[in-house]
Amino acid sequence: MNFNFLSPVSDLVLAHSELLSTQALGRKLKIHSAQLGIPDLKDVNIAIIGVLENRNDINYIGEEFQLNEIRKAFYSLFPGSWNTTVADLGDIHKGETVEDTYFAVKEAISVLVQKKIIPVILGGSQDLTYANYRAYDDLIPMVNIVNVDAQFNLGDSTKPIKNNSFVGKIILDEPYNLFNYATIGYQTYFNAREELDLMDSLYFESYRLGEVSHDITSVEPALRDANIVSIDLNVIKGSELGLNQRYSPNGLDGKEICAIARYAGISNKVSSFGIYEYKPSKDDDMTSLLIAQMLWYFIEGVNYRVLDDDFSDENNYQKFTTLIEEEDLVFYKSNKTGRWWIEIPFLSEVNNKLKRHTLLPCTHQDYKDACNNIIPERWYKAFQKNCV
Repeated sequence: MNFNFLSPVSDLVLAHSELLSTQALGRKLKIHSAQLGIPDLKDVNIAIIGVLENRNDINYIGEEFQLNEIRKAFYSLFPGSWNTTVADLGDIHKGETVEDTYFAVKEAISVLVQKKIIPVILGGSQDLTYANYRAYDDLIPMVNIVNVDAQFNLGDSTKPIKNNSFVGKIILDEPYNLFNYATIGYQTYFNAREELDLMDSLYFESYRLGEVSHDITSVEPALRDANIVSIDLNVIKGSELGLNQRYSPNGLDGKEICAIARYAGISNKVSSFGIYEYKPSKDDDMTSLLIAQMLWYFIEGVNYRVLDDDFSDENNYQKFTTLIEEEDLVFYKSNKTGRWWIEIPFLSEVNNKLKRHTLLPCTHQDYKDACNNIIPERWYKAFQKNCV
């Protein structure tokens, strides 16, 4: 597979990188340069790809953008004590049509995931998540997506795809591979009542901004269960970002969005990660530095992944059973990490592809609720989806 559609990281960024400390990230990455070409991907764990496509933004008026400031900020950071090798493969430029760009994104992600390399997409408009999702068509039977966003982006799936309606296309376009869709950090006043009702009727998960800010750990199980994590920068509080980037006075703060990026990294299942809706403006160091720190925390998380979901050996876990309304709820707690799972009864009479979904990540609080006769909401929604 060649990556002919990837253009190298700009000489401007590389020149900036040469001035950095030899310990900085920019001196340790494998970088696609005009001089040396695409680096050898052997031993690479994470690959950064910029996608300069924003034509399906509902507010698009022909503006171009580039990612140099994010790269400069990221390259300037220092790595943790990582064993993770990171490559920067450069950018996918706009194709002749948006569909051409989607095809290039889909191809790149598909190849990288098959090589066990996690693609990190730095994007224009968030509809690129659709291309990311389609890359999994031939890879796994069912896909879980987490969207960290102020809006659900369900939209009207009968209309052409836009950055505020791509999830509707994901749900309704064949092949149907979506199992679960979860939105983290949504703000009710940005979402039509019909979309909230649709989320409920499809048994999808949604975490309100207040809920997330009150207890950031509540979203960890959803991220642990995700294959794709897509972050819309509009979920971040306006005061944390540069002038062009501000969307809402309310939103997640820098610390919360970095914690979410780290949870996504620690998840053994997350195999692609994207940050979208970047709108650079002059003298906006704040947005690019926050994105750089989100990337840093994601890589930090990947570096600390622990295979704690092997329940074939009884020494690896503790098992707990509670009874609610004549239903046995079975919980597992990893001895390695202390993380929790709950068993979803597999319905043999239902012809579905969900055998691998019989263990669902959950929290210790879910177990405590079950002991008090409260059915955990994640379990209920997953069970209902299993029955459909």
